[in-house]
Amino acid sequence: MTNLKAINEFMGQKNIAVAGISRTRHKFGNTIFHELSKKGINVFPVNPNLDEFEGMKCYKSIESLPVEVTGIVINTKPAVTAILIKEAEAKGIKNIWLQQGSADKKTIAENKNSPSNLISGQCILMFNEPVKGVHGFHRWLKKSFGKFPK
Repeated sequence: MTNLKAINEFMGQKNIAVAGISRTRHKFGNTIFHELSKKGINVFPVNPNLDEFEGMKCYKSIESLPVEVTGIVINTKPAVTAILIKEAEAKGIKNIWLQQGSADKKTIAENKNSPSNLISGQCILMFNEPVKGVHGFHRWLKKSFGKFPK
């Protein structure tokens, strides 16, 4: 189970990749990219089908990311997520956030004993301080019902 210490470790990073950004403007990977960027995090887009994303270089693979990237948010289909976890660990990225819906039970179970700080079952935008709007409301609900990580 993901705990608050692991989440805070992840959120304390300055260089985070986002796998799952898209040409489609309103996809959630793009929202994650923009929200992390607004908070001063250096964000690196990853998509094998894009050369650039909103004027920035888009990395075709995790392997091609710069060495300063210490974390990655994965927002892809579960079949792709399983592969990306292995690629991130091979690259030495030890902070991996599996955005809700990006991993199935099998992938989570297979990586349960990973040496990485692997976060799952949580929406990163509920922890990207200061949390406002719908994510702030969801955060309040989780806290109210005892579902917020401890």
